[in-house]
Amino acid sequence: MGKHWKIPSGNGSVAVMGIVNVTPDSFSDGGQFLRPEAALEHGRALLADGADLLDLGAESTRPGFEPVTAEEEWARLSPVVGTLVAEGAVVSVDTTKAFVAKRALEAGAAVINDVWGFQADPEMASVVADSDAVAVLMHNRHEVDAALDLRADWRRFFDCSLELAERAGLEQERIVLDPGVGFGKTQAQNVEAVARLGELRAEYGLPVLLGVSRKSMFGHFLGRAASERLAGTLATNLYGVEQGAVILRVHDVREHVDALKMRQILKDVR
Repeated sequence: MGKHWKIPSGNGSVAVMGIVNVTPDSFSDGGQFLRPEAALEHGRALLADGADLLDLGAESTRPGFEPVTAEEEWARLSPVVGTLVAEGAVVSVDTTKAFVAKRALEAGAAVINDVWGFQADPEMASVVADSDAVAVLMHNRHEVDAALDLRADWRRFFDCSLELAERAGLEQERIVLDPGVGFGKTQAQNVEAVARLGELRAEYGLPVLLGVSRKSMFGHFLGRAASERLAGTLATNLYGVEQGAVILRVHDVREHVDALKMRQILKDVR
């Protein structure tokens, strides 16, 4: 159950994860790929642009999102996951629900990306542990607190998530952490989460995924609309790679593949 996918080592190796939102209400591209045919076409285009894997989500996680039932979420995902897996794609499914994760793993998904780090559904850790899949555990909060000590809160949250993973029998070799940029944080804390990403990696010795693509921090600091945030996203992601990120979750795959190639070419001159 679930395909095996090897997490990049970080020694110059960075995976580009293309975003496919099978939703009506995601902040950047909601509704564009709700139909299975549109989602499949978009996923194939991202793969052609160089995506190493695709992250499929069928419930928006933007602020103020409308929750959907597990059955509805899987109904949106099922025709897309199965087809892409059959075509040879490495598929990640962005969900907090064990029901959806189990169905996705049975359909061949290789990664479960949980924005609540196993803490939203008590069955999630066991479902992933019983597969060969990778788990992405993201830091999240229900409320924003401007006085928050981010590093201490990371420790509190991830200690809990990793304990749940250990109890379920999930090996640490299959775990990736996500600092949670844009989730339960002020804009200053979002910047801090990127700037201190290396500390998170050092704290736990686990690989890190960075997801900043087109997020509101670029609107706040740069005054750019969601469609105008590519430059900010690229700069932030390249900084994140320098801090140790090994997976970049992005909308604009081709541009990130090009940027990472040029970064490596320049590093190889040394």
